[in-house]
Amino acid sequence: MKIRLLYIYGSLIVLIVVLLIIFASNKTSNNTSGEISVENMPDDDLHKGLKNPTSQPPTKDNVSEKFRHQMEMLKKAVDENPNDTSRIREYADFLFAAHKADEAIPYYKRILKVNPKRTDILFSVSFIYYNKKDFDKSEEITNQILKMDKKNQQALYNLGAIAVAKGDIQKAKQIWTRLIDEYPGTETSELAKNSLNKL
Repeated sequence: MKIRLLYIYGSLIVLIVVLLIIFASNKTSNNTSGEISVENMPDDDLHKGLKNPTSQPPTKDNVSEKFRHQMEMLKKAVDENPNDTSRIREYADFLFAAHKADEAIPYYKRILKVNPKRTDILFSVSFIYYNKKDFDKSEEITNQILKMDKKNQQALYNLGAIAVAKGDIQKAKQIWTRLIDEYPGTETSELAKNSLNKL
């Protein structure tokens, strides 16, 4: 039970951070051309190889060898152990982090074939669809989580966020108000309060 809670809270924290980054970047971005700016790229291990002295956008030629090698090794590990869901998860997460979400989805689905009750995987897939602006699919997957765990606070919060994305502010208010009323004092209810104040 503790491991399951860690997965849920770990996924919640990741999702919240990513949503905050997305919302913040949407508000603060002054790049209206839609082009990727090298200066705005994160300075982490995954993106280090994408920067270069001439500030060119990432291409096949300037992506670090370390990054390519890591991806190849993860792919090889999955191919050699096609039933190792932890390796599949690691590779799918790596693809997702490398902005290859469409390639990650089939690997997440492989895990769900083995265990369809993996809410951590369902959250990842729902988030991918949310990012792709396929809000109906994201909502469908979030509802799958709630069918398994109707008290999943993260899924309830996400349902409100999806409602906002779909333009249904009233539905979002109802969901987040319910979350605040039923789970007072939790981090998720505080997040819901903050989100309600921004509507």
